[in-house]
Amino acid sequence: ASAMISAGNTGATMASALLRMGRIKGVKRPAIATPIPVPGSTPTVMLDAGANAEVEPEWMTQFAVMGSVYANARYGIERPRVGLLSIGEEPGKGDSLRKEAFELLSGASGFHFIGNVEGRDIMSDDVDVVVTDGFTGNVVLKTLEGSLKAIIKALFGAFGSTPEYQEHANALLPALLPLYETLDPDTTGGAILLGVDGVCIISHGSSGARAMLNGIKVAKDMVDCNMVSLISEALSTQ
Repeated sequence: ASAMISAGNTGATMASALLRMGRIKGVKRPAIATPIPVPGSTPTVMLDAGANAEVEPEWMTQFAVMGSVYANARYGIERPRVGLLSIGEEPGKGDSLRKEAFELLSGASGFHFIGNVEGRDIMSDDVDVVVTDGFTGNVVLKTLEGSLKAIIKALFGAFGSTPEYQEHANALLPALLPLYETLDPDTTGGAILLGVDGVCIISHGSSGARAMLNGIKVAKDMVDCNMVSLISEALSTQ
């Protein structure tokens, strides 16, 4: 098989990928790269989104390289802007992990590091790749998912609260549907596990047929663009 895709247990999927595919030479730890939707722009690639609850600063440099290669290959971003997720934009902000990672990222080559970014920047067009540890990344991902669901539910509730609002909502829906499509997780299809010697797509446990179809399409695209070879080549120059 050229690729694997699963909407099952994330840990089991990762274990299967590592056992069957192995890691790309030189990769310390694989990372889950999740596209975060940005209305009107290309998605922000965030990694790690849950593969490694605890990380070493050196791993984040590899995350930056792999995330940049992925953003370039999938979204055509010529020089992806890489940011380190922290609690402030200033270089000295964050815990010891963030501070050490900042120094390493600042001195590394192979990607365009723009410094610290905050949570509010993830769904903006100010950054293309956001690097973080798997614990923080997974919390961010689940928080965004919950927030978007709550907002969409509240909007539809307000639209249908009175006949007058419903009438206006019917007129607005054609304009809102493209936005809904952008924010719908099923459109993404899944996240890619970068760093393994093969293409592995991890989909949400609640994925329906449409999400699985889009995940399979992503897997095919990653095989067609030789994602594994691109990452291997990029890491070999580090």
